[in-house]
Amino acid sequence: MTVIDIPQAPGPIEPSLRIVSTRVYRGPNVWSYDPAIHLVVDLGVLEYYPTHAIPGFADRLVELFPGLQHHSCSRGKEGGFVERLHEGTWLGHVAEHLALQLQQEAGHDVRRGKTRGVKGEEGRYNVVYAYLEESVGIAAGQLAVRIVNHVVHPEDGFDVEAALETFHALVQRRAFGPSTQAIIDEAVSRDIPWTRLNGASLVQLGQGVHAQRIRATMTSRTSALAVDIACDKSLTLDLLGSAGLPVPKSEVVRTREGAIQAAREIGFPVVVKPLDGNHGRGVCLDLTDDEAVSEAYDIAMAQSRRGVLQVESFVTGKDYRCLIIDGRMAAIAERVPAHVVGDGEHTVDELIELTNADPRRGYGHEKVLTKIKVDDAARELVADQGYAMDAVVPEGETVKLALTGNMSTGGISIDRTMDAHPDNVEIAEEAARLIGLDVAGIDFICPDITVPVRETGGAICEVNAAPGFRMHTHPTVGEPQFIAKPVVDLLFPPGSPSRVPIVAVTGTNGKTTTSRMLAHIMKGLGKKVGMTSTDGIVIDERLLITRDASGPKSAKMVLQNPRVDFAVLEVARGGILREGLGYDRNDIAVVTNIQSDHLGMRGINSLEDLANVKQVIVEAVPRDGFAVLNADDEYVRRMRRVCRGTIVWFSMEAPGSRVRQFIDERCVRGDRAVVLEPTDKGEMIVLKQGRRSMQLAWTHLLPSTFNGAARMNVANALAAAGAAFAAGAPLHDIRQGLRTFTTSYYLSPGRLNRIEVDHAEVFVDYCHNPAGLQLLGEFVDRYVAGKNKSTRVQRIVVGAAGDRRDQDIREMGELAAKWFDHVIIREDDNLRRRAPGETAALVAEGAQQAIDSGEARAASVETVLDELEATQVAIDSARAGDLVVICADKHARVMAALEDLTHLATPGAHADEAAHPGDPDFSRDAVFESPEDDVIDELLPNS
Repeated sequence: MTVIDIPQAPGPIEPSLRIVSTRVYRGPNVWSYDPAIHLVVDLGVLEYYPTHAIPGFADRLVELFPGLQHHSCSRGKEGGFVERLHEGTWLGHVAEHLALQLQQEAGHDVRRGKTRGVKGEEGRYNVVYAYLEESVGIAAGQLAVRIVNHVVHPEDGFDVEAALETFHALVQRRAFGPSTQAIIDEAVSRDIPWTRLNGASLVQLGQGVHAQRIRATMTSRTSALAVDIACDKSLTLDLLGSAGLPVPKSEVVRTREGAIQAAREIGFPVVVKPLDGNHGRGVCLDLTDDEAVSEAYDIAMAQSRRGVLQVESFVTGKDYRCLIIDGRMAAIAERVPAHVVGDGEHTVDELIELTNADPRRGYGHEKVLTKIKVDDAARELVADQGYAMDAVVPEGETVKLALTGNMSTGGISIDRTMDAHPDNVEIAEEAARLIGLDVAGIDFICPDITVPVRETGGAICEVNAAPGFRMHTHPTVGEPQFIAKPVVDLLFPPGSPSRVPIVAVTGTNGKTTTSRMLAHIMKGLGKKVGMTSTDGIVIDERLLITRDASGPKSAKMVLQNPRVDFAVLEVARGGILREGLGYDRNDIAVVTNIQSDHLGMRGINSLEDLANVKQVIVEAVPRDGFAVLNADDEYVRRMRRVCRGTIVWFSMEAPGSRVRQFIDERCVRGDRAVVLEPTDKGEMIVLKQGRRSMQLAWTHLLPSTFNGAARMNVANALAAAGAAFAAGAPLHDIRQGLRTFTTSYYLSPGRLNRIEVDHAEVFVDYCHNPAGLQLLGEFVDRYVAGKNKSTRVQRIVVGAAGDRRDQDIREMGELAAKWFDHVIIREDDNLRRRAPGETAALVAEGAQQAIDSGEARAASVETVLDELEATQVAIDSARAGDLVVICADKHARVMAALEDLTHLATPGAHADEAAHPGDPDFSRDAVFESPEDDVIDELLPNS
C-alpha cells in the first residue's frame, strides 16, 4: 500500500470544500467524449488533509454509501476506490465518485469521471463526471460536496436521509416515463440520436429532415383526428359497432336522471364512466340498481373534463389490453385489479402495507408497479366483500381493492401475448385500423382470450391513444415484450437514415469562409443546407439569426430544423469550452489552422492548449468519417493521432517540399489530399486519392481568390473542396461551386467584400487577430502588384478586441503600420471590460513602435474611436486610385455607410434605403455581434 505524504497544514480540519463554478457539457468536450458535468472546486484548508489524514473519514463515508466499494477507480478492480481512500486521496476526487454513486443509486448508470488539479491554482480541482439528465447531474455534484463536508465534520441540522429523499424526488420529476424511456433505449441501441425538447416527455428522434417526434407513445405519425375519435368513447363504440366488431351497448348522458334512465334502457348491470377519461379514473363497474348509478354519477363526473358521461352495459370477464402498433398486434396483457391475498394472520390494512413494500412499487409511473392507494372507493369495495380494513383475511382469500385493472391504480399485469386466439387478435387489429391510430391500446373484456370472443361473449370497451407500455415491458407475471422495437420501426423503417451529414469547421482563421464555400457547393447539389457561423444561422440560404451562432445551442437549432438535410457547423473555441459540441459526433471535421488568438483566456495560454480544444471535433469523427486537416500547420498535423476516420490533407506547399513528401507518403497508406500543382497556365487545385490525381480548378479562376492574390481564400478553397470530396460530392459540382462562390456581401458578408467609393477601392473584412492581419497585408500587396499599376496610398481602419492580451493588441498596430501607409485606429462597441480608449491606445503604441524602429511603411497614425466616424475619415481622405481596408467590427453597418456614399440619396432618406429598399443585408439595424458574444440563450431554447 502506498500512502501519500501529508503536506504541512496551516490550520485545523474544517469542512471547507466548495464549488467555484459549474459547467454542463452537452456533447463531446475537452474532458470526455460523452456529456459531462464540470465542477471547479476549492478545497480550502482540506487541500492539506487527504482522506487518510482525516480520522475515520473513509469508514464513515463507506458506511453511508456502501456502493462505493464497487468503484474500481484507477486500480481497474472492484474496491480500488476504497483502497485509495485509505491510502489517501484528495476530497475533490471523493466528490467525483460520490456524485457518480448518487446518480447510480437513483437508477442512472453512469461510471466515468476524472479529477485534475487546476493549473497554477493550488487547492483547486477540475471535477468532471458523467450524467444522463442535466439537472440531476448538477444536483448530484452539489449534494456530493455537501455530504463530503458533512463527513469531515457533521453539519448542524443537515439530515443526509432527508437530503437523499429530496434528491430522489428530483430524479423522479425529471425522469422519463417507462414508455418514453423504452422507446429512447431502443433508439439508442440503433444509434438514432435523440433530444429532449421540454421538461416532460416530448422527444425528437433523429436529425433534420429525418427527425421524428414522440410524446410518450404518441408519435409524429399519430393522427390528431384518430386521437380525437379515441377520446370520444361513445363515437369510438359507434364506429366499431357499425363495422361489426363486438362492443357493449352504450349511451351518452349529461345528467343524473339521464344516467339512471340510460341504465334502465340498457339493462343492469351497467358501467358509468367519463366520456373523455383515461387511466381508469372515474370508472364505476357492475352497477346493479338506480342508487348505485346515482352514486357512480358523482364519481365519474368529478373526473370528466367536459361534463359528459357514458353509460354502457357491463361485460363480464377478464380485462385484457391489446397493444397494436402499425396495424399489427405487438403485445397482450391481462390486467388484474389491485388486490391482496389473505394469509390468516394480517389485516387488510397490513396486507396492503406489505404489498406496497414490494421494491417494484412506487408512486405514479416511477417504477414498474404503482403503490395501492386506499381511498373511500377502496374501503367501500372491501366492505361490499364483507371485510373491515382491520379484519384478518383468511388464508388464500382474495380481497379486491379496485374494480379496474389499470396499473396506475395499483393493478398487476400478466403477459398473454402468445396465448391469444388469432380471431381475437384480428378483431383488435381491425379496431385500431378503424380508429386510425398508429399506436393503440385496445381494451378487451372477455372470459378467456385464448377462445374466440364471438363464441364466449365479450366486447371491446375502449380504444386508447398513447397507451402505456409498462404492463408489457415489465409484466408482473410472464415474459417482457420488447414493444419499443415496432414503434421505432414505424418511425425509422430498417435501412432508413436518422442522421444528416454533419461537417464541423474550426480553426483560428478562415473557418467562416470555408463553411460558406462548402455550403455553397452542397447547395449546388440540391441540398438543404443548415449552416452556423459567427454571423448567424442560415437555413437553405435564409438567414434566421444575425448573431454569433458558432456555439452548441446553434448547432442543436440547425439539427432540429425539419428542412435541413446537410449541416455545416462552424465550431468556436468558446462554445467547446463552455458546453462542448451540440451533438454526439460529426461525419467530417475541418481544421483550418491554429494561430495566436484568444490566448490567456479561460485557461488557454499556449498554441498547444488551443489545439487541444479545437481537436475535439477531430476526436468526434467516427471510423467511417473524415478529418480535413491543414498539413502546413504543425499543430493541426498532430491531430491525426486522435482521428479514428480517414484523413484528407490540404496544403499550399509546393511539390517536393517536406510537407508534400509527408502527404504523398500518407496518401499511399489510404489518406486523401487536396494540393496545388504548378502548370503553364497557373496553379491547379488537385485532388489526390491513393496514387490517383484529379485536376479540379485553377486558383486564378476562382472569384474569391482575386486572381490568386488572396492566398487565405486559396487555402479555404482547398479545405472546402476536401470536405465536399469527403462528403461524396462529384468533382464537377465541387468545381462549379468554387467557381461561382464570390466574396460579395450577399454570399460572404464581412469577408473581403470589395466596393468602389469615388474611384477608390475599399475592402471590408472581419480581421480581428495578428495572423489574419498579416494575411490581409500580404493580400493587398499581391492584389496591387497584379493590377500592373501603382496604388497611390494604402489606408487601413483597424481595431482590436479588448479581451486579448496587451501584446496581441500591440501587434495589431505593428502589422497595420508595416503593411499600410496610413493607419486609422478605432474601437469595438463592446470594450470587454476595458476603459474607453484603452484598447486603441495599445494599438497606437504598437504602430508607433513599428514606425520608430524604421520597419514600418506607415507615415502617420490617427485615432478615431467610433467605427463609422473612422470609416468616414478614411473615405474622405482617399483619392482616386487609393486603396482602403476596413477591418470592421459591425460589418453590416459599415457596408450600409459605404452604400450611402456610392449612391445618390433622395432628400431626407438614406441612400442605402433608396438603392436597396427593404434589403435587410444593408439595414442599419442588421448589426452582428462579435464572435466572443456567442451566447444566444435569449434566442434559443436551453436544451
